[in-house]
Amino acid sequence: MRLSIDKTINNILDKLDDSIFELAKGASESLEFQIESNGVKIFLLNQYDIRLQNLLKSQDIDIHHLESGIKNKIIQRKQKLFEEITTLSQN
Repeated sequence: MRLSIDKTINNILDKLDDSIFELAKGASESLEFQIESNGVKIFLLNQYDIRLQNLLKSQDIDIHHLESGIKNKIIQRKQKLFEEITTLSQN
């Protein structure tokens, strides 16, 4: 069961990373998002949380029932993704 959950979470996080990264690229190119970078970051963080919740729900997974190790993995992946996005936006 644990291996199955890990694989499912990895697949969800892979999709989410790709989705948010593409959204960030689109936002950086869009005139609508030519606002302060903090506003874009808040938007992307909100989108990450919403999309994560929707992807988990589509797999009948409740984030509140996940083991702390899996929650930590999600947090680490989120931090890594936003570090990459920050680096991209600074270039």
